[in-house]
Amino acid sequence: MPSHLHLAPRPEETPQPSAGPLIRVMLADDHEVMRAGLRRMLDEELDVEVVAEASDLDSVSDGVQGQRPHVLVLALGLSDGSSIDTIGRLRERVPDTQVVVLTMDESPAPAQRALTAGAIGYVTKDRADSELAQALRAATRGEQYVSPQVASSLETLHRSLTENALTAREVEVLRLIALGHTSVEIARKLHLSPRTVETHRAHIHKKLGLATRAQLVGYALRRGLLGTRT
Repeated sequence: MPSHLHLAPRPEETPQPSAGPLIRVMLADDHEVMRAGLRRMLDEELDVEVVAEASDLDSVSDGVQGQRPHVLVLALGLSDGSSIDTIGRLRERVPDTQVVVLTMDESPAPAQRALTAGAIGYVTKDRADSELAQALRAATRGEQYVSPQVASSLETLHRSLTENALTAREVEVLRLIALGHTSVEIARKLHLSPRTVETHRAHIHKKLGLATRAQLVGYALRRGLLGTRT
């Protein structure tokens, strides 16, 4: 597979020195326009230096291990594998690089999985202009940053996990069922087998004591488990 790692060029104009050391950042998103927009935005921050960009997960792994950025800004859903699994591997191999996830999905289950895998930040793309730099600075201090609208839904998710003994994966399957996806579609989205999804579905029905999809939809709506993107 050809490499899609791009070392970031220096800005044409050197910013004024910041009070502290620069935060070295790598951007990973398979949309070139999005990466360019993020780069322009971060170039305006005096304490941030974008050192590399990547458009696929293989290049992400190579770039992080080669460049050793302070923070990796990683989009979920890159097409050549699981971004969540990549977070876990990178945290083991390059523990000094923190991971801030950037996504359009405000639902809590992916956020929970990303944070459990080792991400320290979770920012929605529509808030990147006001929140990403904050998340980067928090990451360098070892502090977690989650977009406020996602943080509130995470609290709801945690109650579901505690009160009904659902696993994070079961909550994610429940959400996709409620959004109308078939087991085959859910399997493809979550990189699971259809049989595994059916097993999760059976556990969900049993734990919640709900027999129909309509009942699952009602439960998901009441719990605030449905986000803005499927």
